Amino acid sequence: MAKQIGPQIKQVDLRTAIPPAKKADPELLTPEHRAWRNQVLKRAGYRCQAIDEGRRCYVTAPARLFADHIKERKDGGAPLDVTNGQCLCGRHHTLKTAAARSERMARPV
Repeated sequence: MAKQIGPQIKQVDLRTAIPPAKKADPELLTPEHRAWRNQVLKRAGYRCQAIDEGRRCYVTAPARLFADHIKERKDGGAPLDVTNGQCLCGRHHTLKTAAARSERMARPV
């Protein structure tokens, strides 16, 4: 049997600016935040709370779920108020966060 050889061309990163490594916000690593997260996910029944076309998202645990701040902390949202939290799947969390960031950047300084 012939022995296979690996690729001879190395992969090159062609991005013009390589983003910095992602670091967790220290506030999100506190026991208080972990307790808040657990309360938010439990209250939602460990199911994404996003509504698409009048129907609740079907994604549930064990899929990765996020305890999302409805009003983001950067926008003055209460960081540990359970009523300011919602359970979102990765897709809906990304969409919501991107929309909030876009809205924040559009505001006059």
